[in-house]
Amino acid sequence: MSERVPSKHDAKQNNQRTRSLWKGLFAGLVAGVAATAAKTVAERFYPPRIYGEPEPTEALAEKIAGHELSPAARQSAGKAITWGIGAAAGAAYGAVAEYFPEATHKEGASFGLMLMALTHETALPAMGVEAPAEQQTTREHTSEAASHVLFGVVAERVRRIVRGLMQ
Repeated sequence: MSERVPSKHDAKQNNQRTRSLWKGLFAGLVAGVAATAAKTVAERFYPPRIYGEPEPTEALAEKIAGHELSPAARQSAGKAITWGIGAAAGAAYGAVAEYFPEATHKEGASFGLMLMALTHETALPAMGVEAPAEQQTTREHTSEAASHVLFGVVAERVRRIVRGLMQ
């Protein structure tokens, strides 16, 4: 006697869904774009840099280009990097959340803080485009922490909604 293989209908009946890397990536990508928008708006109200310090993504754009960029090109390239990182981080989060639901701990806030630690406290200083974490101002730390928590929470909310629509 063979064992019955559960169908997708059974999974829905049991309040479970079939895992899908592609659906997780897509839901996360959409979530990353929405979360980047929320973080961008939040930083307009509580900006991390207020004394004319360069934006790390703009400095990174010049580093990638290998030469100084015009102010308009530097700003555009910096925004492209910001949105690209946000979308990519969201997609990665969506894929991870698909298989490891524990990644969504604290409604996404943990993800946001982890992203801040990886970018503003590790990668960007290592690339020489942002001061090391211990040299950053209190305002920079608190603004980045607050906007990254918001990023994570928005990413999780949107990911959950989008993924739920993709049953």
